Amino acid sequence: MKIRTLVLAAAIAAPALANANPAFKEAEDAIEYRQQAFQLIRTQIANMGDMLKGKVEFNAETFQMRANNAAALSKMPWEAFYAGTEKGDTSALPAVWSDNETFMQKANAFADYADKLAVAAQSGDPAVIKPAFGAWAKGCKDCHKSFKD
Repeated sequence: MKIRTLVLAAAIAAPALANANPAFKEAEDAIEYRQQAFQLIRTQIANMGDMLKGKVEFNAETFQMRANNAAALSKMPWEAFYAGTEKGDTSALPAVWSDNETFMQKANAFADYADKLAVAAQSGDPAVIKPAFGAWAKGCKDCHKSFKD
């Protein structure tokens, strides 16, 4: 009887455990992690955008550093979007979970655009960089339209 109860309890708990991410003890930790990652991404995009718009002097070395940061950061937030993290202090819309396949496609595209931006930044040429930056920024906005409040 006890073994049967344990098996039943394990079967009930398995789906919940499958959705958890062991890197985060609590859902709030995951939410904070992804918000911090997005804040760091915003810093990169703002500085690079200001350089490309002429608001600050274009510096190829700094731009390349920011683009490399963006490429790394653009892969980070997604692990922190799992079942149980839809509640709390988050501006993620329910569609993140109800249409997770589309959400992850957009997340992967965003990361790919960031990788392409990092490659373009190696040229040091704003004419080469601008289209790649535009695609990455569009990928950011595209996801926000459907998945962010």
